[in-house]
Amino acid sequence: MSDTPWTFGRLLEWTTQYLQEKGAEFPRLDAEVLLAHAAGCQRIELYTQFKEPAPEAVRTAYKQLVRRRVEGCPVAYLVGHKEFFSLDFRVSPDVLIPRPDTEVLVMELLRLARPLPAPTLLDVGTGSGAIVVAALKNHPGMKATAVDCSPAALAIAAQNAQTHGVFGRLVLRESDLLLGLAATESFDFIVSNPPYIPTGALPELPVGVRDYEPRVALEGGSTGYEVTGRLLEQARRHLVPGGHLLLETGANQAEKVVELLRRYPEYGEPAVVQDHAGLPRVVRTRRG
Repeated sequence: MSDTPWTFGRLLEWTTQYLQEKGAEFPRLDAEVLLAHAAGCQRIELYTQFKEPAPEAVRTAYKQLVRRRVEGCPVAYLVGHKEFFSLDFRVSPDVLIPRPDTEVLVMELLRLARPLPAPTLLDVGTGSGAIVVAALKNHPGMKATAVDCSPAALAIAAQNAQTHGVFGRLVLRESDLLLGLAATESFDFIVSNPPYIPTGALPELPVGVRDYEPRVALEGGSTGYEVTGRLLEQARRHLVPGGHLLLETGANQAEKVVELLRRYPEYGEPAVVQDHAGLPRVVRTRRG
């Protein structure tokens, strides 16, 4: 068996089984993405050289990637990018990895924004810029401001905006929520995927989230609603009359966010939007 060459196909088959034994959720996909990264090619190209021996340098790099994956490091951080809303985004441990659930927030934003020729958008806690870049890419008349408390995250958001050709319509600003905005600044839309994991629940998160993703983007305080509560209080001062506020929430948190919104007379009756799994994911409201 030791004389059997390590072809690309054999590497994929062995690694898929190995990752499956280690409890990976998507072992085949992980194996393909990591091998393509090690080989410097597209995933589809692996199958055009399926029976070819993999060079030693590729095998060495692949071995290191698989080892780190088994330790818990997310694939997106290992390869440095993640697809979101059919766009490729650069990511690093300085930013949250974009999730498919968040695409529901972008879709709802675009549904409301499309009738407006030149809407203005504020993205709070932009991270990689996935939400704001996807929105700008799909609405050519939109202009946006994106804020984050992390300079490293803002640098990645800037790179993603440049990559997708929307940097000229985006202002990036370091700010703790909306505290860095002038009192006169207002927007047609304010969107956010705020931190909403209760502090006590952080140890229960999967290792790839708990040990690798930025805590500041996850932790929502003792109840999980501290950051959201601050955001609701601040956002009402920066929405134009009739402007929309859209927030992503945890799957079991929408009811509480609706309750918090109802404390402010400036906001209209909230609505809840479900994600692809039928779970409540986005809460939206409109300034009266």
